[in-house]
Amino acid sequence: MKIKFFKYQATGNDFVIIDNRTGNYTLTIEQIMRLCDRKFGVGCDGVMIIENDPEFDFKLSYYNGDGTQSLCGNGSRAAVKIASDLGVIEGKTTFNAYDGPHEAEVLGNDIIKLKMNDVNELKNVDGGVSVNTGSPHFVKFVATLNDYPVTPEGRAIRYSKTFHPIGTNANFVEEMGNNTLFVRTYERGVEEETLSCGTGVTASALAASLKGYTSPVKIKVLGGELSIEFKSKGNAFSDIYLIGPARKVFEGEIEI
Repeated sequence: MKIKFFKYQATGNDFVIIDNRTGNYTLTIEQIMRLCDRKFGVGCDGVMIIENDPEFDFKLSYYNGDGTQSLCGNGSRAAVKIASDLGVIEGKTTFNAYDGPHEAEVLGNDIIKLKMNDVNELKNVDGGVSVNTGSPHFVKFVATLNDYPVTPEGRAIRYSKTFHPIGTNANFVEEMGNNTLFVRTYERGVEEETLSCGTGVTASALAASLKGYTSPVKIKVLGGELSIEFKSKGNAFSDIYLIGPARKVFEGEIEI
């Protein structure tokens, strides 16, 4: 089967996106994993499929590199960008994702503002903070992040008994002053460090509010810069927005 695809990136988090509004494609988990493979496929952190939805502008299905599904914040921003590029939406949108409906806005200069779902609890666990921002995340604050062993430490947390059996994403965060964080993330499903993780930086910003950080929080990642806006009341958060760039890399066809 020959498939037309688009490759997009959002602060270095890269995705293969398939426009399946015609309903012509039905992919197996093995085919999704092959698309993600950087040697035998296109190569990406995840695959997204855009389909029609009777109640929203479109439906977004996101698959990690191992074929599992979750919400992907950066992927959702990339999906909004391609929906805008394809003329599916104009300006503002409401779409259906893994954890329910999301609102988003195309701000110009490739900047996408994505509304995340409310977060009702932060948990102090194993010397860090556990929070679900559409995907499960563990946030640990460290002193010097440039030289931190993100992959081995992240893998150990991801597969630890604390988060068994579903695992978690692991974020390592350095406080930089001026309401700014430097974040590196080991992603569950990708099973390695990525250049950026939207749900991860959102979790990190909310966790940093316990240390006095206020909205908007500036985020530096290996793939660029993002910002997180939110309102807080005690341990609950609403009006959470993930804001940053998403851009097309190329498009093509592949036989799978």
